[in-house]
This record gives sequence, C-alpha cells and structure tokens, in this order.
Amino acid sequence: MADAALRLTTLAEELLGTPLPVRVRAWDGSEAGPADAPVLVVRSRRALRRLLWKPGELGLARAWVAGELDIEGDLYEALDRIAGLLWDRGAGTKSVVHALQAVRDPRLRAGARELIGLAGPWPPPPPPAEEVRRRSGPLHTKRRDKEAISHHYDVGNDFYGLVLGPSMVYSCAYFGDGGGGTTLEEAQHAKLDLISRKLGLRDGTRLLDVGCGWGSMAIHAAREYGARVTGVTLSKEQAAYARKRVADEGLADLVEIRVQDYRDVTDGPYDAISSIGMAEHVGSVQYRQYADDLFALLKPGGRLLNHQIARRPEPNEEAYQVDEFIDAYVFPDGELAPLGRTVGTLEDAGFEVRDVESIREHYALTLRRWVANLEDNWSGAVRATSLGRARVWRLYMAASALSFERNKIGVNQVLAVRPGKDGTSGMPLRARTWNPAAR
Repeated sequence: MADAALRLTTLAEELLGTPLPVRVRAWDGSEAGPADAPVLVVRSRRALRRLLWKPGELGLARAWVAGELDIEGDLYEALDRIAGLLWDRGAGTKSVVHALQAVRDPRLRAGARELIGLAGPWPPPPPPAEEVRRRSGPLHTKRRDKEAISHHYDVGNDFYGLVLGPSMVYSCAYFGDGGGGTTLEEAQHAKLDLISRKLGLRDGTRLLDVGCGWGSMAIHAAREYGARVTGVTLSKEQAAYARKRVADEGLADLVEIRVQDYRDVTDGPYDAISSIGMAEHVGSVQYRQYADDLFALLKPGGRLLNHQIARRPEPNEEAYQVDEFIDAYVFPDGELAPLGRTVGTLEDAGFEVRDVESIREHYALTLRRWVANLEDNWSGAVRATSLGRARVWRLYMAASALSFERNKIGVNQVLAVRPGKDGTSGMPLRARTWNPAAR
C-alpha cells in the first residue's frame, strides 16, 4: 500500500517535535498533512539520500535543483510556513537542519532506520551540474573573484533579459508609494535617477561605475546628465552586452566599458563613484581595501554611492556563516555585512558618511516582480540556461523576497564623500535635496 508520505510525515514530526505546516506528497503518490496547505512534493527517494548525506541546507538545495523536491501551491506561502523549521529553532522545536544532523549521530541512528530504509540504496547522486565545484586558494584573490563572478553572471544575457526585463538592472528598484502603481521599468529608472542626483551628476562629471553590470547606470548617467562614465565588470558577457547598448544609444564618446577588477583601476581621480550591488562580492577580508581603493580614486569633494545588501548583526559575529545554498549555487564567496560595519569601514578609510537610506521594502517588491517575470517566461528561461539554473533563481529570489519582508536582511544606499584637506565636503547645506519629497 502506498504510504510513504504518511511515514515521512510521522517521522519528521517525531524528529521536529511539531506538526508539519505543509502537506507532503511522496514518490508513490501518497499524501499526508493538512489538506488546505501548500504541498511539498518529494518526487524521488534520491532527495532523502541527499539529505542524509548532507544534512541541512546544502542537501535540501541539491534535491530542489535536481527537481527531486518541489512545491505545489503558493511558493511564498510554502516558504514562509517552513522557514522556521528550516532555520529557526522555536521553543520546543528543532529545525530541520538540527534534526537531520541528529539522524547522523551514531547514538540516534537506530531511531532513524525507517528514514534510511525509505531513502533507498546508497550512495547519493552526485551534486547537480549547477553547483559550484570545489574552490581552492585564498578567498577574494583576483582570480577567484573572477571565477565567482563568471559563475553568477555568465549564464546567458537572454536569461537575465527574461528575468530583469528591458532595464537589465540587477539591483533593487525604487518604487512609488505602495509600489502597486509603478512598473518595474519605471522603478528601475527612478533608482538610477536617485543615485545620479545623490552623486550630483552633471555635464562633464567623471563617474566610475564599479560592477557596472549590463551598463544601465552608465548609460543613464551619460544620457540624462552628460556624465563621462567608465564602467568596470569582471563578466565578459556583461561587458559585451553593455558595449552594444552604449553603441546603440550613440554614447560611445561618453561611456567606456572595461573588463577590469576595480583593484586595477588607476586612472583617477574621479568626481563620483557608484557601486550598486557589487560590494556583496568583496568579502570581509577585502572590504577595507575596497574602501581604501575607492577613496584613493576620488578627488577631494568626490562622492561615493554604495548600494549594498546588509544582514542583521549576529550576537556573536565570529559565528557568522555564509548561507550554504547561496554560496554553492548563487553567489560563490559572497558575504553580507551588517550596515554598521560597512559605515565604520568607510569612515576608517577616510570617507565622511553623509546619508544612509534604507530601501528594504523596495527590494522585496523588486524580487517579486523578477519571480513573476521568470514564471511568466519559464520555458524560454529554461532554454536560455538550464532547468536546474532556472530552479535555483526561482527559489533564491522568492526566499530573498521573504527575507527582505521579514527584516532578515536589508539594503541601504550609503552616500559618502572624500573631504578636502580643510574638511570641506562640497555637499549642499540642506540634507536630501536630491529627493523633493523629503524637503
């Protein structure tokens, strides 16, 4: 008799000490759990082998990417319901991570024989092809950073075009009140214009766009403000796409796109620097050098706009660990820092921080629009990259949207200036003159 779902549900609830908040459908067609809940589909016993072999987030990620685990129903609701079981231990409740780790404890192995039996023959399948292979050498060398950027961005401009839309901006948009009446393209244009105003761009301003992506900020600054822009990226695919866009816009005399590490830029000083969604790749071991290098590339009175995702501070910062799923499938070697550490490092490098704006809710809205784009163009997205890669991005973006909504992570625009020797900043006397609504 088909009963794998009931057996899985019963065993999971015994290990976790709480009822499962989702319904389970197993590979044999059986179902168990609340009838009105999203369905966690365990398509293959291989998923259990992955979890037993790699308890925790990495095992779950491998099963998801391989299509052995799936969700039917509202993806956001399902992720919201199981988030506490995956990561947070509430009163009297173990997380899935801790429960699965306990299963591997030899002293408790006898109690998990049924799960091992359900999992089927060993060994587990190899990791999906989309997983980053073993990395070597010190973190955040130029070689390793280039490989990490290539893994994330060199997956096909056609794929990103379907997800991001015509703006080709891969960072948080800036929506009007409520967000509902603003299209994604309008919100991305508003974000680029907000950054341009914060940097005080005008005709002839020399701008360095660090991590320029597909060229959207560089094009906006040149077209709308007459700035002379140098954009740098480590992604060859991004650079080729950005150069074509620049040529098509007739802006080749104002915009130069380079495949170059920011640490190799030596043609300063610049009047302004934009760094939009790039600093997350820098890493804690290199962040002070990042701040020092950008400070050195600015002229006195020059402004830096650092647009960066931040995590909440840990009670014990030494215990911080990079998210396994993100590290293995999305942003290899990427790290998030608390806002306070970012501001402190910029100040240590000599910057004067003039303004910090949190736009956390805007990123949740942005991610939900990207997920909708991906789902609406699913077949094309799979053709443009791979089924596994498309599954990675759908899970990553949906889970990230919830993390921003629940204040697990945030995103901030930090405006800083390199003061002159006499302390002058060149900033306007009244704060936030770039935002008429704040006057």
